[in-house]
Amino acid sequence: MSFKLSVSDPKTGRAKQVVVEGPQARMLVGLKIGDVVDGSPFGLPGTRLRIVGGSDRSGFPMRGDIPGGGKHRILLSGPPGFHPKKPGMRKRVTVRGNTITEDIVQINAVVEEGA
Repeated sequence: MSFKLSVSDPKTGRAKQVVVEGPQARMLVGLKIGDVVDGSPFGLPGTRLRIVGGSDRSGFPMRGDIPGGGKHRILLSGPPGFHPKKPGMRKRVTVRGNTITEDIVQINAVVEEGA
């Protein structure tokens, strides 16, 4: 099992991608969007990372308001998962829940203020 961890730093405006494998990847399974983890096991000592999203191997995005780790077809009027072309437009789309499972391949995280 491996994840691609995409870490954004709001102070510098830069993003960094880290491939996470083995025991470090197992640490992330079961965490949810909004959880805060220590960045030391991922090569980012002295940082705290807040999980803000991700996507699975098919490209379906994670949503923080859907519980669990499975796929759901829901009616959306805005992101993440759907960007309407016109105001008021809605669409039924497939998205993932807010929990990291083995099916997730990319995890998005932001560096928290204070180390």
